[in-house]
Amino acid sequence: MKLKFSYFVYKKAVAPQVCDQIIALLSKEKKKLGTVADKRKVKSKKQREELFKFRNSKVAFRKDPFLYRVIHPFIKDANEKAGWNFQWDSSESCQLTEYSKGQYYHWHQDSWDEPYKKGFFKGKIRKLSSVLVLTDGSKYTGGDLEFNYPTGFQNTKTETHPFLREKGSLVVFPSFIYHRVTPVKKGTRHSLTTWHLGHPYV
Repeated sequence: MKLKFSYFVYKKAVAPQVCDQIIALLSKEKKKLGTVADKRKVKSKKQREELFKFRNSKVAFRKDPFLYRVIHPFIKDANEKAGWNFQWDSSESCQLTEYSKGQYYHWHQDSWDEPYKKGFFKGKIRKLSSVLVLTDGSKYTGGDLEFNYPTGFQNTKTETHPFLREKGSLVVFPSFIYHRVTPVKKGTRHSLTTWHLGHPYV
């Protein structure tokens, strides 16, 4: 699939006080170790070591109409303006992600190789992802959100966007785009990630 835009950024789209409200809201939820699709059960030291090859962060989840009211207008707008025009009709729980010194998330896609098999999202796939920057880049070093996407035959490009270190900025991208968060060297980075689902591509 050839894309005109591999991601779509909104500079300081959400007011700082709203970002603080989101952090406060999700901080009420119990934080746990962030996992990946095939390593969701981490009970042993070996399993933790395997997980840390890909990801090391703390997460908390919440479904709240307030959060969707903040996020959804940007998803709809980006989907149209970027020319993706993906069908989507639902969103998963919002994820507060906390990266402290030494924490990271290596290259990955948010989409999986098959639709959900059960539950409310049965038969649907992740089509669009969004990340809202909740902590200003002056409060931490490292921790850059980077994207890797094809630019031609056997060619790819890795880049980040300067606005994605500014509190309140938001990025929307197709869930199959590879991305990562580089290791945090100092301070703590908070972000809000949400996945938006629809029927499989035809």
